Amino acid sequence: MPRQVHVFRSPERFLAGTIGQPGEREFFLQVVDGRRVLSVACEKQQVAVLADRLGSLITEVARRFGAQAEAEPAPERDNLTLATPVDAEFRVGTMGLAWDGEGSQVIVELLALSEEDVGEEVVLEDREDGPDALRVFMSLAEARDFAKHAERVVAAGRPPCPLCNNPLDADGHICPRLNGYHRGALG
Repeated sequence: MPRQVHVFRSPERFLAGTIGQPGEREFFLQVVDGRRVLSVACEKQQVAVLADRLGSLITEVARRFGAQAEAEPAPERDNLTLATPVDAEFRVGTMGLAWDGEGSQVIVELLALSEEDVGEEVVLEDREDGPDALRVFMSLAEARDFAKHAERVVAAGRPPCPLCNNPLDADGHICPRLNGYHRGALG
């Protein structure tokens, strides 16, 4: 089956979201443009890394090229929840970021998890071979807003144990600082 590269230029929405309760959440990245909706499954850590790297890219673009995101944050979008039903096109393996100076846009590329090693030469290329991909073009302000929302999504998980910093479930957890004794959620 030939490789599919899904391209979205300045979509209405690009966001991170979850399904499920803290501790059992599944993470997704979703892009919406009109009636076209595409979701990809990913790991919590991938969302955190993408948000962090976007922040670094925005800072570097400002330093090198003088391009700035709008001074005022864009108004919070009305709907920052995943469009349902969420049917993942693929699970994300490799992620890539780039700055398109000509179009003044950030490019995010998400490649499907693959059994083969994916070199950086495949990222942002429209080759016949390689894993399926989602490529999203957005302004610096949209990238900044995506990163801030993604950070909130990641942080909305289970609270950390005050002793060991591991996540606390609703009914507590086995705390290594208590030599394996159960620590209740409230103490």
